[in-house]
Amino acid sequence: MLHGMTNSIQSEGISMNTSTATPIVVDLDGTLTPTDTLVESLVRLVKQSPLNLPRLALWLFKGRAGFKSAVAAQVPPPRILPYHEPLLTYLREEKAKGRKIVLATAAHRSIADGVATHLDLFDQVLASDADLNLKGAAKLRAIRETVGESFVYAADSPADLQIWQAATAAILVNVAPRTADQVRRAVPIEHEFSPETIGLVVWLQALRVHQWLKNLLLFVPLLTAFSFTDISKLTSMVLAFLAFSFAASATYMVNDLWDLENDRAHPRKRLRPFASARLPILNGLAVAAGVLLLAFGLAFTVSTGFFLMLLLYLVLTTAYSWALKEYVLIDVLMLSLLYTLRILAGSVAVGIPASSWLLAFSVFMFLSLALVKRCAELVSLGEIGAAATLGRDYRVSDLVVLWPLGVGAALSAVVVFELFISAPETQSRYGTPQMLWLVAIGLIYWLARLWVKTSRGEMHDDPLVYAITDLGSRITVFGMIAVMLAAHFLTLGLSL
Repeated sequence: MLHGMTNSIQSEGISMNTSTATPIVVDLDGTLTPTDTLVESLVRLVKQSPLNLPRLALWLFKGRAGFKSAVAAQVPPPRILPYHEPLLTYLREEKAKGRKIVLATAAHRSIADGVATHLDLFDQVLASDADLNLKGAAKLRAIRETVGESFVYAADSPADLQIWQAATAAILVNVAPRTADQVRRAVPIEHEFSPETIGLVVWLQALRVHQWLKNLLLFVPLLTAFSFTDISKLTSMVLAFLAFSFAASATYMVNDLWDLENDRAHPRKRLRPFASARLPILNGLAVAAGVLLLAFGLAFTVSTGFFLMLLLYLVLTTAYSWALKEYVLIDVLMLSLLYTLRILAGSVAVGIPASSWLLAFSVFMFLSLALVKRCAELVSLGEIGAAATLGRDYRVSDLVVLWPLGVGAALSAVVVFELFISAPETQSRYGTPQMLWLVAIGLIYWLARLWVKTSRGEMHDDPLVYAITDLGSRITVFGMIAVMLAAHFLTLGLSL
């Protein structure tokens, strides 16, 4: 079933009044929905199997109509699409006045019929089939044969100029200024919906720059070895951080494109730039490829070993995105390993071995945080009456198992840290190792606080985002770091 989403584009006032006897013919891609349904179908086809890519090349020889028909035969129409809500509201108002509304699109018939069935708005549907690609002159002929010579055309693209020029009036939806001027010179404007300005902030959201904070884990070996005053190592670590961050952004973008329908069904993820179609899919793929190449260049600058660690991270992330995240518990285990891999990559970047204590601690810690993320999602779904996640094998009823598993992993991380305090290497490296017990208490408080907030439904989908915005979390984390530094540099002669 298709579900609409509110778009932030605002409509301007009506420029003229058209008779209610004049039908409105509405385009689909870029107009009624801000996305491109063919591109979305191609993404879903490749998602079914990457082996479908060679088949796409062969289908191109069938022509545009045959290509669309071949794709439609392999993938069902999208269940969930974003819609241009101001336009949809206007069309419903005109429909209530008795006006005929027609959907005319170059999209395949299966997609158009699915949209029409969901919206229950259109009197007729004109769409492409195996023999005819309904675009340009072909669409105009179909409109004239079905509707007649008098009609108002709602569209968004310069490719629609021929149809606008033949129409009685035009409805402009997200039309570029130059194209809008051409239409105004040709026909009256019945209504105009101004395009949304997509700025840098939206692209930063798509790149998930706030998630770069996770890559600060690369600095952990430098911090635990207290080598952060070594300029050479610090420079290498900064380059490594940027390389991992750009690579992570590329994977986030591809993952968002991979999960369009699942994100659109989520109460918060549906507002993401690609799920809401504020950013085009093809633009996203191009930017993802660009930042990935930049990441590879930076990784080579650090060292060959670090480049190989980055490749391993990308392989595991891809496996997670394409398959492993769909399996219960395997996904959270993979997330904990990906976090730990960042620490290992930091060790390789600066040539400082990571201790077994650190690796054991990170596995338990990040398993707990990954389970916080899943539990927070399930709590949110439970609040809206949903029973299970889409695209992941989790049910709200699983919370009875996930709660103790997550809390147990948190306590295991604390136990590993407490054993680390008593280890001989800790006693020799820290001036006052007894102070580290304050860090253990801080860990208990912080992790328990995260789980309490999760149970109350106050946790963001990502515990990292919550930790950044939550004052108590910030104070606790910075306090623990300060105590660790003091324990290393101060010799107080304490004994326990």
